[in-house]
Amino acid sequence: MNRKTLVLPAVAGLLAPVLAACGGSGSGSNSGDAIVVGTTDRFTASKDAPAPLDPAYAYDVGSWNILRQTVQTLMTQPKGDGDPVPEAAEKCGFTDSGNERYACTLRDGLKFANGDPITASDVKYSIDRALAIKADSGVAGLLSTIDTVETQGDREVIFHLNTADATFPFKLSTPVAGIVDPKDYEKNKLREGFAVDGSGPYSLKADVENGELVDAVFTKNPHYQGTLELHNDKVEMRSFPDADAMGAALEKGDIDVMTRTMSPQQIQKLGNAGSGAVDLVEMPGLEIRYLAFNTDAPSVKSRAVRQAIAQLVNRSELVSKVYGSQAEPLYSLVPATVTGHSNAFFNKYGDPSVTKAKALLAKADITTPVKLTLHYTTDHYGPATKKEFQVLQQQLNASGLFDAKIQGAPWAAFRPAEQKGSYEVYGMGWFPDFPDADNYLAPFLDKDNTLNSPYANSEIRSSLIPQSRREADRLSAVSSLTSIQDIVAGDVPMLPLWQGKQYVAARDDITGTAYAINSTSTLQLWELGRGVKS
Repeated sequence: MNRKTLVLPAVAGLLAPVLAACGGSGSGSNSGDAIVVGTTDRFTASKDAPAPLDPAYAYDVGSWNILRQTVQTLMTQPKGDGDPVPEAAEKCGFTDSGNERYACTLRDGLKFANGDPITASDVKYSIDRALAIKADSGVAGLLSTIDTVETQGDREVIFHLNTADATFPFKLSTPVAGIVDPKDYEKNKLREGFAVDGSGPYSLKADVENGELVDAVFTKNPHYQGTLELHNDKVEMRSFPDADAMGAALEKGDIDVMTRTMSPQQIQKLGNAGSGAVDLVEMPGLEIRYLAFNTDAPSVKSRAVRQAIAQLVNRSELVSKVYGSQAEPLYSLVPATVTGHSNAFFNKYGDPSVTKAKALLAKADITTPVKLTLHYTTDHYGPATKKEFQVLQQQLNASGLFDAKIQGAPWAAFRPAEQKGSYEVYGMGWFPDFPDADNYLAPFLDKDNTLNSPYANSEIRSSLIPQSRREADRLSAVSSLTSIQDIVAGDVPMLPLWQGKQYVAARDDITGTAYAINSTSTLQLWELGRGVKS
């Protein structure tokens, strides 16, 4: 029977020292049959990105979803969300009142999947390595508040921070802080290809064709020690060229679960179906979609041009025409459900207005129509992306103030071009590294940001971001976070568009789908099990 299930979010608490719960790899299905999960994520090793699965490089939701199954971190996001809890660590916490010294004790007897023991020196090596490599993906920025890493014996790791950072426990739960074996990962060089070795709940076997990972088999790691409870012995993840091919495989029973990215039409069809062998689970999501501007590009270098675009974009129309009830208009980089959110763009621009946009351009002596190209990726954020950009193009051109064209490219070409500054305006999505407002602001606005953006605001970087990180009670950081969002709304280096929901479709004998993806879009394959068909 087809059932549409709604999963409600958990309420997040305050950041605090925590102790580990008991867990490990002792549980799990006795079935040897792999649960097969479909995705449209593409995993490509290229000249520009030869090491897509190295924790020191990877910085997109698809690659992280592989690493979270295989590479263990000191901390992890708990089931149902909330503050991070120890994972490879037995306990962690700040040891000073200023949130500048953070200490962790490793679990006793921790081992890599190959059986080699893990010590505090391996943790230090892994963190120091990511910081030293400082990959152009920008992922090392998550560790930017680390000054030095100290070890005491085989199990004690102490992080000395260069500034207060109440969000640091969250950052230790991200794959860039994953523990790697020095035997497999060179100190100053990325590990090319698709091999991954760690101490996470699974080991990985990758099937690669023409430089692309097409099938990944995750097998339970017998040496795993941590908080996660495995409900299966093996999961296979298959990459499909598009949502239609993935959906057809689910209908035929070739796969058991369908994850990102389904088309809006697929979601609507599954949600409306009254019966069948497939269940659809709807979950709150913290994914956002936005336009980014290369503020050095001649066409959008003037702030007035960017403000005019912000004044013209009709988010409600965009969401209605493309995503329906599966998304909501967003007027800030910070989603509506995250502490610190403010409707900064609506507060500044109000409803879409051609008259106001025209006045902005006239005051700045900008000749109209302004010619520009909106760039988007054809294969990374789902099949509706092209239609989304067609709607944006129509909105801008209908004003008579812009002559906008659109151009798509596959992610393997799109991402390197964006980082090199080849695009004047481009569409991006963000799946948070952790559920805190800081992670919707600092990765784009701080130095060494993930977009390699030329935009820099000294007040944001030198004052507001550090100030917000001093507050362990995130409600106390709201003033600083709101000021950052107001500055962004005025300068428009980025333009938030919408906030999305998350969906998983699975055959009705698969259990655990309500927890298969958490609010940060982390794929939690260990939650899946095989039950009885209805």
